[in-house]
Amino acid sequence: MNLIDKILEYISKDSKFADVRFIDKTENSIQFRNGEFIDSYYNHDSGYAVRSVNNSISMGFIRESSFEEIRKDLDNILKKSKMKGKNKIDDSGNIKDSWKYLGNKKVSDVSIEDKIGILKHFDYIMSDIHVKINNLNDEVVNEIYVNSSGSEINSQYSRIIYYYMIGILENNEFEQSSKEFGTTSGYEYFDKINFDGKINNDISSLKKSVHSKQIKPGKYDLVIGPEISGIVSHESSGHPMEYDRIIGREAAQAGESFIKNTKPLKIGSKYVNIIDDPTVKESYGYYLYDDEGTKARKRYLYKNGYTNEFILNRESAGILNVKSNGGGRASEWNMEPLARMSTTYIEPGDYSFEELVSDIKNGIYIKDFTEWNIDDIRFNEKYVGKEAYRIVNGKIGEQIRRPVIETNTINFFSSLDAVGNDLNFSAGICGKGDPEQGVNVWMGGPHARLRSVYIK
Repeated sequence: MNLIDKILEYISKDSKFADVRFIDKTENSIQFRNGEFIDSYYNHDSGYAVRSVNNSISMGFIRESSFEEIRKDLDNILKKSKMKGKNKIDDSGNIKDSWKYLGNKKVSDVSIEDKIGILKHFDYIMSDIHVKINNLNDEVVNEIYVNSSGSEINSQYSRIIYYYMIGILENNEFEQSSKEFGTTSGYEYFDKINFDGKINNDISSLKKSVHSKQIKPGKYDLVIGPEISGIVSHESSGHPMEYDRIIGREAAQAGESFIKNTKPLKIGSKYVNIIDDPTVKESYGYYLYDDEGTKARKRYLYKNGYTNEFILNRESAGILNVKSNGGGRASEWNMEPLARMSTTYIEPGDYSFEELVSDIKNGIYIKDFTEWNIDDIRFNEKYVGKEAYRIVNGKIGEQIRRPVIETNTINFFSSLDAVGNDLNFSAGICGKGDPEQGVNVWMGGPHARLRSVYIK
């Protein structure tokens, strides 16, 4: 804190607004592939991100720990901030708080042998699979944020992600599946989730899919599972509502948005309500303050079928002359905070799964996906089903193979006419920026029903 205070004092004297972010992160990773231990990885890194706002916004990244060593770096940051440019930024502050979430079974209390044992167990469950990869990663982050408006926020948390990929070859046909499970908590996470059951169900579904038939292309009533709800809410709602994409700042790095201005745009039916909420406890994107010291809160990106609220960091909020809504996220100490998602999902409705299916005479149920694709403005999209079934006269019928949804964001959400009352999530690493930085996210939702969707 002494060095952080010195940096802030020095840079604030010659800035209209200044902030300092210190991050110390420890990471561990283990990988098994096809029954063999491949490698383990350990990394510990820390540093400071310093921002000065005058005629323009200037940010620099500093690793040294002596104030005399970094004085020239601070002078350079100040010099660049006085160059002609854009200087709109949300300069709010005066928040003093701290938060911690390390879980009950802390990362530091679990040995490398125990972590290897977790992956050995999952590898054993997949013993008759032709291709199998198991990864386990954890990180512990200590973060301090201060600014010239009086904020001082201390954060400490741990995140864990388990990833697997399996592939089977039967009947001269190949099918594969990959899943990610993540949390902001401790290793008690593995006691809460029935991973054995999930893996076995996935294997069983793949083996059946290899022998299943494809459907005749055409328009069908469709029921989608939470994994499809999640990828759609993330790609077709979260990304296009990141305000830096809308104004073109991300055009050369991660694409733009089909949304072009701040006026409410009709996206779909009245049942379309999509939320991004960093405060969902233990989610993989959980935080109480973002990496710019802004308090996190629930945000309705789409509400009743219309665009509602953008995801903002301090810079994009300044352009709109509003306050940031806690969307500024940086993956490392030496990355700038960008407007990013956290936990993005379709809001649950009132329907049971049986009610969603009951009045469909000739339809498709797609539980999850094996691949997806979407264009740079997040409009034209494609989702390939993995576990999927026919729906005949209100009942789930035979399993089918790789049904493909080809549509666009407006058509997809306009077809939605009923939303289930369940809610499930999957984890992921969302990439954005140049240099690219990946942040931890959850995506999900309930089962939902769409009418007359083209499927091939």
